[in-house]
Amino acid sequence: MTSHIDPKTLKAWLHDGGEIALLDVREHGQYGQAHLFYGIPLPFSRLEADAPRLVPRRSVRLVAYDDGASAVALRSAERLAALGYTGVHVLQGGAPAWEAAGYRLFAGVNLPSKTFGELAEEAYRTPRVSANELAGMLARKNEVVVLDGRPVSEFHKMSIPGATCCPNGELAYRVRRLVPDTGTPIVINCAGRTRSIIGAQTLINLGLPNPVYALENGTQGWFLNDHKLAHGGTQRYAPDSGNTDLRPAAKALAERFGVPTVTAKTVQQWAAQADRTLFLCDVRTPEEFAVRSLPGAQHTPGGQLLQAGDQYFGVRGARLVLFDSDGVRAPTVASWLRQMGHDASVLEGGLDGGRASGLSLAPAAAPTAPALKTIDAQSLSARLAQGGVAPIDVRGSMQFRAGHIPQARWSIRPRLAADTKGETRQIVLVADDAALAAWAAMSELDGHAPLLLEGGMPAWRAAGLPLQATPALPADADCIDYLFFVHDRHDGNKEAARRYLAWETGLVAQLDAQERAAFRLPSAASHA
Repeated sequence: MTSHIDPKTLKAWLHDGGEIALLDVREHGQYGQAHLFYGIPLPFSRLEADAPRLVPRRSVRLVAYDDGASAVALRSAERLAALGYTGVHVLQGGAPAWEAAGYRLFAGVNLPSKTFGELAEEAYRTPRVSANELAGMLARKNEVVVLDGRPVSEFHKMSIPGATCCPNGELAYRVRRLVPDTGTPIVINCAGRTRSIIGAQTLINLGLPNPVYALENGTQGWFLNDHKLAHGGTQRYAPDSGNTDLRPAAKALAERFGVPTVTAKTVQQWAAQADRTLFLCDVRTPEEFAVRSLPGAQHTPGGQLLQAGDQYFGVRGARLVLFDSDGVRAPTVASWLRQMGHDASVLEGGLDGGRASGLSLAPAAAPTAPALKTIDAQSLSARLAQGGVAPIDVRGSMQFRAGHIPQARWSIRPRLAADTKGETRQIVLVADDAALAAWAAMSELDGHAPLLLEGGMPAWRAAGLPLQATPALPADADCIDYLFFVHDRHDGNKEAARRYLAWETGLVAQLDAQERAAFRLPSAASHA
């Protein structure tokens, strides 16, 4: 029998100092419209795939919630129990009950990180330049270096002309090679505000002598002021451009904010504790992680760990142990995590020290997805011509709109049973991820024996078979996996960009006293 808790109990749990995993099991678009401040997005459609990584300790206190009417939280609780989680609870009434109890719901994503960025700017009074000021500097060919603090993939979509991609987690390690002259002004930008602020303040906190600024409102501010963005940019830091000149500054920064340095032996002991959750975080680049890391470590690029921590760890109050290979990146990132209120430490000796000590954590136990029988593209095409199969496309709604099998219907796991009710034909699932399709079929298609399109849509396209695009189907209201609020701002929609920036700058005012007190930023007065 599933345990239910009321909003008042959950509120107390969130601030009692103990570990808790608060999981919003609705789909991404639903989550982004209104959710609890500490809610971790774990859509029901990805439950088995992501739960072991986000919540590795099966006995942790765990609360799932939904919209209070769909029973997705109850279904998720049953699946979590089947995966071995023993402390599962459901928030009675879901997000609406939370709000009815007088607590705030928040729109958007990455809430703690976004809010922290605004608080950091307030506390540190981070210097900034407007889009017009930067455009003037560039037009006059002033000596200025623009560094984009986002990952390469985001930089490629749109960037400030002439900018160089250097994700925030890499700044401390790369900046002296990218900007060797200590008198050259540096401007850090992102798509909006958070990474601009945190990136600029990182360099300032490290004591860089250069004038450093955050670009106010990032690429959105640039676009709103009618400056042209570049697309497809590839200029980035060189892979071998690391420099350890700032290692003493990074060490001092970590000490300033009380970041402990822990031995591999201590980490190994922590991993064996049954009452605490541990995340071992490799904050280096994807390329470095791919070459070698520590057994049981998760790749958590430093800038994104600060920007979107809820994508990497799902337990509030867990231990985070960071490591690098240079003694610069991990302590710098950890200094921010401590200010965000996280229990973050740095591994003594980094990657090499961990390897020399034989540090090895057991990987999160991931369940094996049930196997589905498959059908190849040509056979499916032939059976479609005969009218004997029902293709159900469970890819993302935007992918379905862009191109799908002409007779296919779109569905998603929470709605799959309802969408196939009464279907007597053979169901064929079309998916990007065979495991996700299998988990959905197991829990939602009882009584059916669905097939899986072998190779998915790439195989269908490769066979030269027809595609159909439906830009308006599924309807916006049905696209529960897609958050238009976040994405429309990058599609030439100025009003959407303005709304997004207003949302971001308005986050701090929505915090209650306990939520604000959980952050540990220095007082603004100390930086006057």
